[in-house]
Amino acid sequence: MPQTDFTEKLQDLMQRVGISSFKALSHATGVSAHQILQLRRGKLEQMRVDVLLKLSSVLQLSLSELVATFSRVDAIEEKAATTQELLQEIADLKIEYQRSQLQQEQQRELLLQEFQQSSLQILESLLLQWPTAAYKAQENPQLAAIKIVPLVQKPLERILQTWGVEAIAPVGAEVPYNPQLHQLLEGTAQPGEIVKVRYTGYLQGDKLLYRAKVSPVREF
Repeated sequence: MPQTDFTEKLQDLMQRVGISSFKALSHATGVSAHQILQLRRGKLEQMRVDVLLKLSSVLQLSLSELVATFSRVDAIEEKAATTQELLQEIADLKIEYQRSQLQQEQQRELLLQEFQQSSLQILESLLLQWPTAAYKAQENPQLAAIKIVPLVQKPLERILQTWGVEAIAPVGAEVPYNPQLHQLLEGTAQPGEIVKVRYTGYLQGDKLLYRAKVSPVREF
């Protein structure tokens, strides 16, 4: 890249304020000869602001006028191009982020639909038969409840099996008391003492979902 020379521009400005040499300019401004050389070579962006203020004051220019006069066009264009590239990158990133968000939302909707569909398939017999069974039970209060239980129990067992959920113990079972798996509904019990399961609890793998609710077994 050819070196930019602002010597003539500086000399014109110096003549307008009655300064005849660069040495005189250095003396009038208190700016070193090296800094004035930097200005002549178009390296204004490497100069300190306080130096530029001293020069602009003696040359009777505002700081913005001094910067505009001694800035290289190629440097301005380069900065403008860089800024434009950054703006374009930011715009592209925003578009990519919005696309990613949309894809994630669509994926969530798809997974939810698949989950609902698989659950409905498991519950199909309950959905189709339970309303009729409930209606018949209302019509005939003497209808044995044992006949209705399988309509609920089988779909529930299929769901639990599909999701890897296991009952801690069946209702009515008498088991050794384990405070980590059991919750006492009443009374007290020491670990290992026999208790009766009133409400079953559930495990999913190693994760405890619900503790089984139990009561002490009283010996008479």
